[in-house]
Amino acid sequence: MKVKIAYSQKTDINNIITELKEQIGSFESKFIQFYASSSIDSEKISEQMYKAFDNVPVIGCTTSGEIISGKMLDNSIVMMAMGSEIVDDCKIEILTDIKNGSSLVDKAFDSFGTYFGTNTSNLDSEKYVGLVLIDGLSGMEEKINERIGDLTNVTFIGGSAGDDLKFEQTYLYANGKSYTNAAILALIKCNTAFDILKTQSFKSTNKKVIVTKADEASRTIIEFNGKPAVEEYASIVGVDKDAVASAFSKNPLGLVFGDDFFVRSPQKTDGDNIVFFCSIKEGMELDVLESGNIVEDTQLDLQAKIKSFGSASAILNFNCILRTLELKEKNQTDAYAQLFKDIPTVGFSTYGESYIGHINQTAAMLIFK
Repeated sequence: MKVKIAYSQKTDINNIITELKEQIGSFESKFIQFYASSSIDSEKISEQMYKAFDNVPVIGCTTSGEIISGKMLDNSIVMMAMGSEIVDDCKIEILTDIKNGSSLVDKAFDSFGTYFGTNTSNLDSEKYVGLVLIDGLSGMEEKINERIGDLTNVTFIGGSAGDDLKFEQTYLYANGKSYTNAAILALIKCNTAFDILKTQSFKSTNKKVIVTKADEASRTIIEFNGKPAVEEYASIVGVDKDAVASAFSKNPLGLVFGDDFFVRSPQKTDGDNIVFFCSIKEGMELDVLESGNIVEDTQLDLQAKIKSFGSASAILNFNCILRTLELKEKNQTDAYAQLFKDIPTVGFSTYGESYIGHINQTAAMLIFK
């Protein structure tokens, strides 16, 4: 057996740990991840998870909903323990005070290089894979992911920690400690093949916008096509200016690469400006997108990936909170969860996904053969 998964909906820390340990049993873990509702005590859960599983390397974060095979949950904790059939070795690095540290990623990668005995630019991208969890309220996802891409060809995938839509404080967990304003990087040397599935449920409307003025630091678009952002967006998607926010989730923007989209989702209006969940650079041309059926599109993409890959023994699913909210609105959470009922899966509803950058309204999945 390559992995064991477990979950608990209990509220008392001791009861949570007892239930998780019962489900994991005597499985010999090499690496553990857990994703937990912000309603669970952040200091105690990290410490107790590390102690309960014999100080096996462990990472995690707070969420805005949890995913485990066949279930989409709230106010719970989910975990995956990986054994030696998947993990040969792993190294965890904690980036602290990320809003003020531009060299933190470099230091982490120096440590990775020392641990694995070679510069990270030389690592075999078919044997190594990285996980990245980032404070979802930090606004630092772009800088961290861009720097990772500068330093290695190894794929890093993950998500931004949530706090059950309170937007107050998120927590990152590593080896028994809890962090805020932080990011966790884990570099894994694998004993089995792996692949990435990035899926989003949109098609292009064939309408395009050019970002002519932006404040990239605050993820604010001031002008599209030389006109005030709210005015131009409202005109293109066909809504009244006063109702522009009603179109945000159904008509995000997409950075197009061939037949693929990297989604940028509007968050809110700020006067005549639009604030996004992702940074968008001046000069970018983007497609205006139109939403489809998340369950159907995910099913098709997942089936195609597994068919081409041959098999799947485990999935990590970093699923955007905006997708989760849409699934809830359409009463499709059970149908979505059932897509993963036959494959050991854990994940969470994120405040943004990390895969070749920072994206929204996407599910970024790491699939092990």
